[in-house]
Amino acid sequence: MIPRSQKSELDSPRPFRLVKFFSFSGLGLVLVTTMVLSWVISNYAKKVMLERSESYSLLLAEHVNRQVFLQFVLPTALRYGEIALRNPTQFKRLDTVVRNNTSGLKVDSVTIFDSEENIISYSTIAEEVGVRNAGGKEYARAINGINSSRLMSTASLLNLLPGSEPISSKLMTYIPFRRENPLSERTDDIMGVTKVVQDLSDDMEAILRLQLTIIVVSILIMGTLFFILTQIVTKADQINEARAQERRRLEAKLNHAERLASLGEMVASVSHEIKNPLGIVRSTAEILNKRLRDQAPSSKHLAEIIITETSRLDTIVREFLDFARPQVPHFTKGSINELLSTVIEFMQPEFSKNRITVETDLNPAIKPMSIDQNLLYRAFLNLFINAVQAMPDGGKLSVSSSFAPDERKNFLIIIKDTGVGISKEKLALIFTPFYTDKNRGTGLGLAIAKNIIEEHNGTIAVESERGEGATFIITLSQ
Repeated sequence: MIPRSQKSELDSPRPFRLVKFFSFSGLGLVLVTTMVLSWVISNYAKKVMLERSESYSLLLAEHVNRQVFLQFVLPTALRYGEIALRNPTQFKRLDTVVRNNTSGLKVDSVTIFDSEENIISYSTIAEEVGVRNAGGKEYARAINGINSSRLMSTASLLNLLPGSEPISSKLMTYIPFRRENPLSERTDDIMGVTKVVQDLSDDMEAILRLQLTIIVVSILIMGTLFFILTQIVTKADQINEARAQERRRLEAKLNHAERLASLGEMVASVSHEIKNPLGIVRSTAEILNKRLRDQAPSSKHLAEIIITETSRLDTIVREFLDFARPQVPHFTKGSINELLSTVIEFMQPEFSKNRITVETDLNPAIKPMSIDQNLLYRAFLNLFINAVQAMPDGGKLSVSSSFAPDERKNFLIIIKDTGVGISKEKLALIFTPFYTDKNRGTGLGLAIAKNIIEEHNGTIAVESERGEGATFIITLSQ
C-alpha cells in the first residue's frame, strides 16, 4: 500500500504548475520587453529624424539668408538706397527670391523678423505679415546670434485611429540674418531673424506607423506563442490528469487486489479447516440416517436435514475455495454452443421446477475455439443459477450466441431473463465478491464467473433496470 503522504506527492501538480508559472511569466516578460523595445526604437527614430531635420533646416535657412542678401538686399539697396518692405515692389521682389530658393523643398513657410523689434516683416503666409511678438524666446536667442529650433507636434498612436485628428508636426528653426561683407563673408551685424518652418507630419506618421507595426506584430507573435503554449499546457494538463487518474485507478486496483489476496488466504485457510470436519459430519449423518431408517423411522428426517445442510455448506466451502484459489485454465478445442446446450440441459429440471421457459438462438457458424470447458461450464452455470433466482415466479430465459457487429473475430453470448431486474445503485456492485442481496448465498457466483471469463481474455457486462429483467453480455475472441 502507498502511504497517503507519498500519494499526495505523486498526485501533486506543483512541479508542473511551477513550469506553467515560469512559462507564462516569461511570455509576459517578453511581451512587455518587446513593447518597451518598440517604444525605444520609435523614440530613437524620432530623435534621429529631428536631428537630421534640424540640420537640414539650418542649412536651408542659411541658404535662404545668403540668397536673400545676394539677390534682394544688395540689389535693392543699390537701386532704392534703403530696404522698405512696405513698398509692394520690394516685397514682391523678396517674395520671388524666397519662393525660388525654397521651391520643391520640404518647407512649410519662411518668415523674416525685423532686427529692431519682434515684428514679422516678411512671411510666405501673407496673414502673418505685421504680426508682433510672434517670435518668442527663440527670436530673442537668434537676435543674440544663437541658432535654435522648436518642435510643435500633436502626434500619438491615437491619431492613427479612424476619425481622429490628423497628425501635425512642424519644426521651427530660427537663425540670425547676418550682413555679409564684399568678400561674401558673414559679419556679426544681425539684420533680422529668419524662421524656417518645416512640415514633418509625414515623417512623424511614418515613425508612428512603424511603432504601431512593431507593437501589432509583437502582439500577434506573442498571441500566437501564448496560444501554442496554452495548447501545450492544456494537453500536458490532460496527460497529467489522465496519468493521475490511471495511477489512482491502478492504486485502487492494487489495494483491492491486496485486500482480496489477504481475504482469499484467510478464506482458503478457514475453508480448508472446515472442509474435513464437515465431511466427517456428513458421513456420520448418512450412517445415522441408515440406522434411523430401520430403528426409528419417525426421526429419519432429522438425519436428512443434517445431510442437506452439510451438502449446502460443502457447496459454500467449495465456492470459497474456488474464489480463494482459482484454477489455472487448461485450454482445449471446444464448442461454445455445445457447452451452452449442455449447461441448459443440466439446468432443465430446475427451469421446469421454477416455471421458466428457455429460448435459444445459437449461431452455428461459430467455430470451436480454445477454452477451458470445465471453467466456462461453471461460469455459465452460475449465470443460469443467478437467472433462476431472479425469476421466483417464473419467466423466460433467452440464450443466444452471435458474431460481434464490428468484426467476426469476436462473438457475443447474451443471457437475458425477465426477472426482477437490478437497480442502478446495485448494478455496479453485482460482480463484487461477497456482495449479494439474497437471503442465502455467498455473493461469489458472479464474481467467479467474471474471473473465469477474464481468464479467457473476455469481458462481461450487464444491462438492467428494476422490474425489467437483466441482460448479461459476454464477449469472447476466437
